[in-house]
Amino acid sequence: MPRAKPMPKLPAEAYAIIEGRHSDPFHYLGLHPEGGRSVVRAFLPEASNVEAVGEHGEVAPLDRVHDSGLFIGALPNGSKHYQLRAKFGGNVVEFEDAYRFPPILTDFDLYLLGEGTHQRLYDKLGAHPMRHEGVDGIGFVVLAPNARRVSVVGDFNFWDGRRHPMRVRGSGYWELFIPHAKIGDHYKFEVIGPHGHMLPLKSDPLAFASEVRPKTASIVFDEARLPRPRPAPDGINALSAPMSIYEVHLGSWRRKNGNEWLTYRELAEQLPAYARDMGFTHLEFLPVSEHPFDGSWGYQPTGLYAPTSRFGTPEDFAVLVDACHREGVGVLLDWVPGHFPDDPHGLGHFDGTSLYEHANPLQGRHLDWGTLIYNYGRTEVTNFLVSNALFWLERYAIDGLRVDAVASMLYLDYSRPPGAWIPNQYGGRENIEAINFLRRFNTEVFARFPQATTAAEESTAWPQVSRPVEFGGLGFGYKWNMGWMHDTLSYISKDPIYRKHHHGEILFGLHYAFSENFILPLSHDEVVHGKRSILGRMPGDEWQRFANLRAYYSFMFGHPGKKLLFMGAEIAQSREWNHDQSLDWHLLEYKYHSGIQALIRDLNRLYRAVPALHQMDCDQAGFEWLITDDANRNVFAWLRKGFDEQARCLVIVNFSPNVYQNYRVRVPFGGKWKEVLNSDSAHYGGSNVGNIGEVHAEGGELRLTIPPLAAIFLVPES
Repeated sequence: MPRAKPMPKLPAEAYAIIEGRHSDPFHYLGLHPEGGRSVVRAFLPEASNVEAVGEHGEVAPLDRVHDSGLFIGALPNGSKHYQLRAKFGGNVVEFEDAYRFPPILTDFDLYLLGEGTHQRLYDKLGAHPMRHEGVDGIGFVVLAPNARRVSVVGDFNFWDGRRHPMRVRGSGYWELFIPHAKIGDHYKFEVIGPHGHMLPLKSDPLAFASEVRPKTASIVFDEARLPRPRPAPDGINALSAPMSIYEVHLGSWRRKNGNEWLTYRELAEQLPAYARDMGFTHLEFLPVSEHPFDGSWGYQPTGLYAPTSRFGTPEDFAVLVDACHREGVGVLLDWVPGHFPDDPHGLGHFDGTSLYEHANPLQGRHLDWGTLIYNYGRTEVTNFLVSNALFWLERYAIDGLRVDAVASMLYLDYSRPPGAWIPNQYGGRENIEAINFLRRFNTEVFARFPQATTAAEESTAWPQVSRPVEFGGLGFGYKWNMGWMHDTLSYISKDPIYRKHHHGEILFGLHYAFSENFILPLSHDEVVHGKRSILGRMPGDEWQRFANLRAYYSFMFGHPGKKLLFMGAEIAQSREWNHDQSLDWHLLEYKYHSGIQALIRDLNRLYRAVPALHQMDCDQAGFEWLITDDANRNVFAWLRKGFDEQARCLVIVNFSPNVYQNYRVRVPFGGKWKEVLNSDSAHYGGSNVGNIGEVHAEGGELRLTIPPLAAIFLVPES
């Protein structure tokens, strides 16, 4: 028997390839001039025979120089391009060598990435189908500046990290073009940290599609070819426009077949038409970015660039947005740049160091939520987040972003005991880097998408949240009015007999109502965790509870500020919201619940139809108190004004169960005033007390019948 051919002695660089620890595989693998020859080196585990096929069809066998699958051979002189032909078991496969291709990122890309000004990060990072040097494949790019090695693993290479190590360029961007990878392939990144330890496989931070949880692989998807949803109506986000938002958790609005989710496409067939029929101007989706845990409602995302796969594909999500715009309904997304979970496949400790988060837990971890905090002082991190905001607006034609938990971003001591936080450079509690990030985010959003808007969930007295950056503000389009929500829910939950002692809870909000561009939110946070549903907070017997709710909703729609209702509020959901099941649509079989739905529909239509109720929502000149001191009778009255001098709407709310006859209210115009909505109408389940549709002003006064636990709206006849 002939003796086996001895293996040649190999350099250290070869063993680094074999052992999967080479940080620059292109330096060794691929085609290299050596001693006047063109030498090809390929690492193909499990291959028994390998040949290089030159550009003119010439064949050069490659010697197997190590049992692990390292092959080396020389091409005929003059060949610059080649393919590999390898035998795996009984199969012979011919393919392009990933290590013969030039880089993906240009020098200009690297400059912008290093500077942190690459606004279209999503065009470069992630996985992109491309034609490179005349060959189709997928280009992979990921940031991991402190890694020793990064490899792409996936369906195309048996999930073997030795087969496709990447090259590092610039300030830590690893890239590789893989010729035989394709759209639909599942993949992750295998990362060796700075100390030589293999990390858990990481999902792509810029993946455009992901597996359905509990699986966590990223999926190659051509986001550049997404169908572009048609635009929303012009001016839909303007301060002078009516803005009534229906906040929705896509997984629990409706369900099918014994508690299954509706898909994006099924939602597209039902939800936009429902929102339009109800008179809402916007739908706001709780976060749709990929997230591992249903119970987080999307507020702990791991894939900021991927619509969650729970309900379908990215194309399916685009269909839902398009369906909303077709119905004339704008789309807002909850966006979460304030924190992220520490799941091992996610951003946490991504390259073996605190890359996206702060290393110090006093800066880098939220005590309340157990999540990690972005390091806003890091150029690459803020570039990642700002690009993500622009991505949703560009690729999916989203009309605005509501930014979650802004207060937690602004304050270094947010929800921290003394001594458990690190002051800023001036010794203060303000997070200067986060402030700069939010200003940059808003500046770039409004510069690129002037028709879009942003809204801040900000629960403190931070000044000028919705004022322009150039005037010292944070630059948001709107701010959620959390104070209004807290005070008015506190008031309405009290028995009417005690409300006269809390009269100021209704009045107080108007002291600051125009300091910001406010949205009045009755959001998902108000119907969970033992707070009860909105209906569940109402005092009294059944009739009084529903009458209180009708009065409260009417008060909200008459109050200055844009409106937001969480799903279920419009049908007077009795129980708290449960993300694991559908809303209780069967309640609409009962008159009181269907009456609430009819009232919300009519309030929305009135709000949109009467300019005085929306044109000056955010302007002091659009509001005038008429009655503030009738605490004993729990009555309030005010005048809403539009741009035109005749555009006026009188709103009177009675938060007591008493009927008041000949109630006098001074008004600016004589003549007939039409009662355009009465929340006590029998149509809504009320007692039908009112003014028979109209009343005449005499001597500058209206003498009105004020129904119990109700609101009436009157406009002067033109």
